[in-house]
Amino acid sequence: MEKEISKLTDATLYRLFKDKDPDAFQAIFDKYWKRLYSYAYKIYQDELICEDIVQEVFISLWEKLADTEIVHLEGYLFRAVKYRIANHIRDLKFTELHESILLQIPYPTTASKNIEFEEFEQQIKTLIEKLPPKCREVFKLSRHEQLSNTEIASKLNLSTRTVETHISNALKFLKNNIDPYQISLLITTMFIKG
Repeated sequence: MEKEISKLTDATLYRLFKDKDPDAFQAIFDKYWKRLYSYAYKIYQDELICEDIVQEVFISLWEKLADTEIVHLEGYLFRAVKYRIANHIRDLKFTELHESILLQIPYPTTASKNIEFEEFEQQIKTLIEKLPPKCREVFKLSRHEQLSNTEIASKLNLSTRTVETHISNALKFLKNNIDPYQISLLITTMFIKG
């Protein structure tokens, strides 16, 4: 079984992982741990820190299993490592060598920007579907159909104040549940020319 699972595609492994198959998580870990560590070490060159960062990425992957949809597993893992190293460096007084290495890391290509946007968009859609039914309906009318609060109130036979409350609750829910890593990636890639 071990040899068979290691031959599966990332998409299949991720699907099995989402179904809580421990062998799938182990296969993902085995497939990417060494590569992620090497990538981290090229940037930061501290064995213990790099090991910790890669471990944190896998722990985060496990913890966010229910809430995150990943379209491109390999890209997600490598971006997560780069993001955590950047945060680690930002929290330290780092050397010019670290700064120059960080500046030389290639930015995502247009294709990977699209993948990041698709992952972010999928996460938003998933979260919207978790809203209470009336709140979800109001939010979709507001954001997808661009109806005004007054138009929504009239269409659903609600008060304008109730519509405002539903929209406010939806925005709070999204803000509290969106992966901050993906928001920062999305913002970063929007300002980087591919």
